[in-house]
Amino acid sequence: MTDHHTDRRRILLAVGVAAVAAVADTATAQPMEIRGTVDFEGGAKIPKGEIEIYFEESTLPNETRHPAVQTQVKSDGEERTIAFSFSPPASLGPLQIIARLEREDGWLLARGSAISKSGSPVSITLNTVMY
Repeated sequence: MTDHHTDRRRILLAVGVAAVAAVADTATAQPMEIRGTVDFEGGAKIPKGEIEIYFEESTLPNETRHPAVQTQVKSDGEERTIAFSFSPPASLGPLQIIARLEREDGWLLARGSAISKSGSPVSITLNTVMY
């Protein structure tokens, strides 16, 4: 009878270890989520418009970068800070996160960028674009 209980404990222990391994494997397979905020230079209200937020691999040469919009947030012209988040594909290295504020007619008003650090929130300050 003792051997039966010992075998049962071994089976339960093996099932428990397999379950923990499966959960750990799933957690590492998920892409990291990038979270952050966008504000405007001098702490002013963010002008009304559409903010496109995307990334570039900072480890790749300029000619091979292919930015893609990851998220868009609207500014009603009343807020000083706007939060965002998105999940990029697997990365080779640090990502440069870029935010562009455009008016409804597509005119670029402001731009800013920051380098993401693993797990840390990103803070981007939009600076007025000079033409």
